[in-house]
Amino acid sequence: MNISLTTDSVLLQKTPAAVLFVFENEIPTSPAGLASLLSPLSAKEFNGGAKQQLLLHTAGKITPARLLLAGLGKRADLTAETLRRATGQAVKHLQSIGVDRAAFAAPGDDVAPLVEAAILAAYKFTQYKPVDEIPTAIQAITISVPRAALAEAKIAARRSQIIAEATNYAREIGNLPGNVVYPAVIADYAKKIAKQHKLKCTVLDKPALTRAGFGGLLAVGGGSDRDPRFIVLEHNGGRPGQRPIAIVGKAITFDSGGISIKPSDKMDEMKFDKCGGVTILGAMQAIAALKLPLNVLGIIASAENMPSSKSYRPGDIITSYKGTDKRAVTIEVLNTDAEGRVVLGDAVTYARQRDAAAIIDFATLTGACVVALGEYAAGIFTNDDALQEKIRAAGNRTHERVWPLPVWQEYKDKIKSDVADIKNTGGRYGGASTGAAFIGTYARNTPWAHIDIAGTAWCTDERPYFRKGATGFGVRLLLDLLHHWR
Repeated sequence: MNISLTTDSVLLQKTPAAVLFVFENEIPTSPAGLASLLSPLSAKEFNGGAKQQLLLHTAGKITPARLLLAGLGKRADLTAETLRRATGQAVKHLQSIGVDRAAFAAPGDDVAPLVEAAILAAYKFTQYKPVDEIPTAIQAITISVPRAALAEAKIAARRSQIIAEATNYAREIGNLPGNVVYPAVIADYAKKIAKQHKLKCTVLDKPALTRAGFGGLLAVGGGSDRDPRFIVLEHNGGRPGQRPIAIVGKAITFDSGGISIKPSDKMDEMKFDKCGGVTILGAMQAIAALKLPLNVLGIIASAENMPSSKSYRPGDIITSYKGTDKRAVTIEVLNTDAEGRVVLGDAVTYARQRDAAAIIDFATLTGACVVALGEYAAGIFTNDDALQEKIRAAGNRTHERVWPLPVWQEYKDKIKSDVADIKNTGGRYGGASTGAAFIGTYARNTPWAHIDIAGTAWCTDERPYFRKGATGFGVRLLLDLLHHWR
């Protein structure tokens, strides 16, 4: 989407359609003649209330010929999320009537939420639809801002555009099915990002994983004809010797559950089990494009979890990646569908041994977290309160909210094994916390946060600036977190 900013309010008269944001019970004074068009309307028809919209076909009485009024609610209650929601609804409305260019009059100096939501709302997964069924997409928007705010607004708009486009990039990969995206393809996406942005990229295939001893990833991926991959992208924007921040993602490109096979109902949604790793792809693309002054490791553990004669089995004991540790962690496998924590054990160990200043992992890990928090917040589990508060603040600013859940000693005790160091499930109760406790075993004393995005990685209903499908959850949160990193 092409985005331009101007201080010229006459732009409203130069586009096929314009969006004017309206506060509740505040009649706009421009464009001229608008007040007379609104005066006959009842409050139920339009008074600027939140979520209200009114499309005016002005028939030459005012310009432009189509003017979409978008309600923001009370001025005192305006937040970035209010503006995102109103913008998203407006973009979807315009697209539904075939508008491909539009102008927006910003309701204040901050254009970042407007730009972000416009790009997110315009996205729709159409790769496998006939051309004649693909809806009109908005190709360009122009935003009018106060003259004094123009310079800062341009910087904010560019940053928001990069982040929103990276989120859409993650959504597009997330929406692709398991027959199209598998571990080698995830690695190819990483290589393309590295080439485009001059990042260092390391990909370990099955022989390399075997030599290095990535026992968890090899076990989970062993049942598939499509071999696993371990992927590392490195952005070196900080000073030499600065400890990196490690962002880690689970990318199970399709999760059948393995031998502990899932029920067939909604198994199609398991194409989304790669979304933690896809979040890392999107985030690393934006981190590089924005040239953040930090050293960042983007780590993805990718496998396909399938049942076959080569699959790992309940009752097996497997050995995690050891690297430079004195001894490896051994795992008693009780359920092959508890595979995400197994591959993340290898990845978190690798990140810790790279002397990460902090490790943040994203994974569609547990249904238990969805039961606890629903679809509107991810669970956060951590061994570091300061890191947790940084992430929560970023989540609140971006509306990619996280909510803290415990990793108490009792949960750690539930994953102790009689025959190995740990077992890969602690039972039904407290499943989100025992899954996090498993991963935390590998972080040791490094500041670490696990973000369970099982409820937020995709949506099954339409939302103001999202459509059904992958959400790219975590990309915007991470970029905000790293932008404010101290």
